[in-house]
Amino acid sequence: MKQRSGARFWLLVVVLCWLTHALGYLTHEYAHSFSAWAFGYKANPLALDYGHLTPGNLIFLAEVDENVAYDPIFAAGRGRLASLVAVSGVLVGNGVFYFAARGLYSFARRRRRQTAALFGFLYCLMNVGNFLCYVPIRAFATHADMATVEKGLNVSPWWVTAVLGIPFAVAIWHFFARLLPDTWSFLLPGRRLQRAALLTMSSFAVFVFYGSAGLRGYGDVSRWLSIVSACLMFPAVTILCWPRKTGRQVRQGPGTMKGVETHEHFRAG
Repeated sequence: MKQRSGARFWLLVVVLCWLTHALGYLTHEYAHSFSAWAFGYKANPLALDYGHLTPGNLIFLAEVDENVAYDPIFAAGRGRLASLVAVSGVLVGNGVFYFAARGLYSFARRRRRQTAALFGFLYCLMNVGNFLCYVPIRAFATHADMATVEKGLNVSPWWVTAVLGIPFAVAIWHFFARLLPDTWSFLLPGRRLQRAALLTMSSFAVFVFYGSAGLRGYGDVSRWLSIVSACLMFPAVTILCWPRKTGRQVRQGPGTMKGVETHEHFRAG
């Protein structure tokens, strides 16, 4: 495929980042809403609290909320159901759609479709960011989804951290160790500087943008986990995954070796 210019590629990245962030956010909130509706605790599953037409809300969906009332569910003595509705946001709204995004990326990769592959990659990014910002960042929060899960099941935050944190950690590891390098080879063959920029953007999104979710209003443990995520995990992952020169060794003459990097060329799509 004919490679886009750097400016066009990064403009597309910005647009798709906004779109995939919105999708990751909305599927999360709709998963709560549809779960409550399915069990008879909400009349209209599309009735989220959409907030106001402000720049912050249009860009980050900062005021959008699931609009699910958990008190009646607890009052009916159905704490486990309240936990199911609360956890459906990250498990269904992000977990299921993470696998869908991963499948889309693989399909687009096989078909050599750059834009679709970039969309799938960025949608995976937004979903793994959501994994982190809920577990472990807000597993010890004083309110919101994970606190509702723990209240409904009458379990410790450590239990939630262990059960959800392990698969979420594997997903984050797979994203940076497997999916990101594969995306480099497909979208940015031979472009080491742009690979570094995509890594830095991805690491910042996961460990700073999403990882800072616990800084305000969720208690001291969440705040410190956010600080660790932004100040330790962000630079550590960026350094560990930094793109390095790779290539096969080709003999140029007696006693002489030269590294040659493989470049891929794809048809437009």
